[in-house]
Amino acid sequence: MADQSILFAGHKAQKDCPHVLRRVVVWDKENSREIVLLTNHLSFGATTISAIYKVRWQIELFLKTLKQNLKVKTFVGTSENALYIQIWTALIAMLLIKYLQFKSKFNWSLSNLVAFLRWNLFTYRNL
Repeated sequence: MADQSILFAGHKAQKDCPHVLRRVVVWDKENSREIVLLTNHLSFGATTISAIYKVRWQIELFLKTLKQNLKVKTFVGTSENALYIQIWTALIAMLLIKYLQFKSKFNWSLSNLVAFLRWNLFTYRNL
């Protein structure tokens, strides 16, 4: 809808960000609204910028789900392999929980299902 080059005019804003930025306005068909994107990528096309942000937003939502439901607040290890192990473990756990949600006869929200599983899995039961 719009593709503009902008420069901040305020004194503090110009001090913090003296670079030329790009303001791209796209239409979100799913939610019937405008989305304004601000980027420093001046060489990409506007459709490429919007596609990058759309994919990035999906990643952000996924990480938010991991943080909220699986209590992944920080990464335990510092090596690349440790990060891969923690991410893959969280992905497998999320996949199993989503499968349980799909197969459930009740209309569980993801957060309620995780709370229910956590409450029942980590409770001692004398059999």
